[in-house]
Amino acid sequence: MKIVVFGLTISSSWGNGHATLWRGLCSALAKLGHRVVFFERDAPYYRKHRDLHGSEAFELTLYDDWDDDEAQSELANADAAIVTSYCPDAFAATTAMLDSPAALKIFYDLDTPVTLDRLDRGETVEYLWPDLGAFDLVLSYTGGPALDDLRALGARAAFPLYGSVDPAAHFPVDSSEHYRCRFSYLGTYAADRQEALERLFIDSARQLPDARFILGGSKYPQDFPWCENVWYLDHVPPGDHPKFYCSSDATLNVTRGAMARRGFCPSGRLFEAAACGAPIVSDDWPGLDEFFTPGEEILVARDTEEAVAHLARSRDELRTVGEAARARVLREHTADHRAAELVEIMRNVRNV
Repeated sequence: MKIVVFGLTISSSWGNGHATLWRGLCSALAKLGHRVVFFERDAPYYRKHRDLHGSEAFELTLYDDWDDDEAQSELANADAAIVTSYCPDAFAATTAMLDSPAALKIFYDLDTPVTLDRLDRGETVEYLWPDLGAFDLVLSYTGGPALDDLRALGARAAFPLYGSVDPAAHFPVDSSEHYRCRFSYLGTYAADRQEALERLFIDSARQLPDARFILGGSKYPQDFPWCENVWYLDHVPPGDHPKFYCSSDATLNVTRGAMARRGFCPSGRLFEAAACGAPIVSDDWPGLDEFFTPGEEILVARDTEEAVAHLARSRDELRTVGEAARARVLREHTADHRAAELVEIMRNVRNV
């Protein structure tokens, strides 16, 4: 198949979770013999932090201004077309897609809980087409009850396509002194993660003042409640993620508020850390046990005391949890698994 994607970004992993997911998914689709053309607006903030300039696995089309002729040229012989959430030209891209002869027209919401929460508040969602029934297929990064909500908005066929990891990019490596710590957290700042991040990470650091904690991620405000034993890195390059995860005794996963409330929405970072064999301490949310077995493959912390108790475990015990998480990821949550699921979903919806 030829698949044309209109998305947020695939060229820059700075400040977003879309890029690394698409890189793995496109590589996996290429291994299955499919061709992906990815349209991305050349936004200055992503250009400044671009960490991928091309790939043999997919074709990247960077544009300064929307060019309908260029889009229609690629769509003319496409078997499937996908517009994603937060695509900066979502309406123009959707119009072009719906007017095209592409056999399968898809909307992929990688931010479903955020989308639904904004709609519940009566907000306009700039990337959301008014009628989801216009699409042959709606894919959601989130499963569970969110799929019923999408169907209530008109989606004729709604299926989950969860996050995943490319095991060729995320795997166990030797630890690095630069990233060595007791507890780590990697994630872009989000206000709706703040309370949980303070409770599980910052307050744990205060209770363990002699331990080194490392937080990596962009967009943290000046008034963030740092403490002396927390080291901050404003950007960890994707190539360093395995070193980052493998250099801490344990790493933290914190889910954004909207996603935690609705559940069934594992972050890409969760799978990446697990693929590296890192012992993960995670906040709790509905559906977590569908992806990892609590107590065996992941450690759940609901408050500071539980987080500190997990950090008190022996390194051997933590390592056993990390190894079990990696085994689960390799069995069920790689980009190869998701690519095969995507192809099966598309063929079940329409024989393309």
